[in-house]
Amino acid sequence: MDSEQLKQMLSSMVPFNRHLGLEVLDIAPGRASVRLPEAPHLLNHVGTQHAAALYSVAEAASGGAVVGAFADRIGSVTPVARDARIRYLKPARGPITAEGSIDGDVASINDTLDRTGKVDFPVVVELRDRAGITVAEVTVGWHLRKNPQ
Repeated sequence: MDSEQLKQMLSSMVPFNRHLGLEVLDIAPGRASVRLPEAPHLLNHVGTQHAAALYSVAEAASGGAVVGAFADRIGSVTPVARDARIRYLKPARGPITAEGSIDGDVASINDTLDRTGKVDFPVVVELRDRAGITVAEVTVGWHLRKNPQ
């Protein structure tokens, strides 16, 4: 699949992401970027992006990195976000861009998957405002398993 097909697939996979208005900006092997718009229904009681919306865009970017890394075998594996840790650093105002990348060697992850039928690995995500200031850092732990044949 090419980059545009991967972006379409990622955009259509999770209905909740459409509800939030997330926009997949880029997807490539082991990395992806997704934008969270600024909209009244996404804000918290102090007028900044809600924590749940920030987590959602980070999780989407991490999922995009996984899809990008395993695009050639995405029909034969099941990826699931297993855990996450988020650090809020600054108030998040305006549109937020999340950039996720696999923290590790994709070839090594593939080797483990081939050997054991499953693998766990982290994806790190930085969330930035329109000025490029990092407002949050997220690590999402992913579990990938081969589908039964």
